[in-house]
Amino acid sequence: MFNNSSKIFFLIIMMIGSMITITSTSWLSAWMGLEINLLSFIPLMSDNNNLMSTEASLKYFLIQALASTVLLFSIILMMMKNNINYEINLSYISMISLSSLLLKSGAAPFHFWFPNIMDELSWMNCLLLMTWQKIAPLMLISYVNIKNMLYISIIMSVIVGSLGGLNQSSLRKLMAFSSINHLGWMLTALNSNENIWMIYFLMYSFLSFSLTFMFDNFKIFHFNQMFSLFFYSKILKFILFFNFLSLGGLPPFLGFLPKWIIIQQISFNNEYFIMMILMMSTLITLFFYLRICYSAFMLNYFENNWLMNKQMKNMNYNLYLIMSFFSIFGLIFISILYFML
Repeated sequence: MFNNSSKIFFLIIMMIGSMITITSTSWLSAWMGLEINLLSFIPLMSDNNNLMSTEASLKYFLIQALASTVLLFSIILMMMKNNINYEINLSYISMISLSSLLLKSGAAPFHFWFPNIMDELSWMNCLLLMTWQKIAPLMLISYVNIKNMLYISIIMSVIVGSLGGLNQSSLRKLMAFSSINHLGWMLTALNSNENIWMIYFLMYSFLSFSLTFMFDNFKIFHFNQMFSLFFYSKILKFILFFNFLSLGGLPPFLGFLPKWIIIQQISFNNEYFIMMILMMSTLITLFFYLRICYSAFMLNYFENNWLMNKQMKNMNYNLYLIMSFFSIFGLIFISILYFML
């Protein structure tokens, strides 16, 4: 296993690989950046306290290697068509490359690996898999503009992400299906306007970090463990579940703002069918978030302050309060600034 300094080194290399992909001027250099990113993320997945991390890293490597192989195959076909005028339909090549990129990002219908691997990782690795590891594939997806195939992936992602989280008892799997649902929104934003995608991605990363930071500090992985959290503090309990509702996109929380922008944009483009699917899927995700929050808001628990004080020594409580404050009241401040300006 690797020590902390080695993991920091691999983390830097992983970010460099993503930057190579984003700034590349050819598909071959973009593929090289994806491979650097992959080979540096696998050591980060190793964890001394988690026996399943080795299996998860092997699964992740096999899936990503398959996607990279298909992407490299499509790149070779592009080069053959451009250099020797080989009779290949360019739309088929674009479909192959788009399929490989959707597999890398974990979008439906290529999502089968994502929840299983998420369930075997630590929370910090889950955060990287939900956020940073999606940047490079999504940027490459924006270069492959096949709207019909992208619309199919958007519809399937939001439906699978919303329905898949209904019967989950594992918080990591719930966050995985939530990530698939949000990926459908990101693909919609990417299809409309890249600036909107950047806003959505940044806010989704911020909200995901707020939740995983809490889960990691309290070592919570399943629903039944969350009941023990209620003994620590009433403030902590309400902040946690308000962050859940913000991630689900419930107004007036901050998570509603990027969805509001996307709905406004696709309504300008007259894409009402996609808008209806997105809104209905969000209602389903809010249903299972509210199901989690129901016991916290409606039931009373005994609380011991000394337990909270002992536990809070292991985490930066003030930092979490600041992040949660922006998550809960961010939309209100943004609305006030908008009307003032």
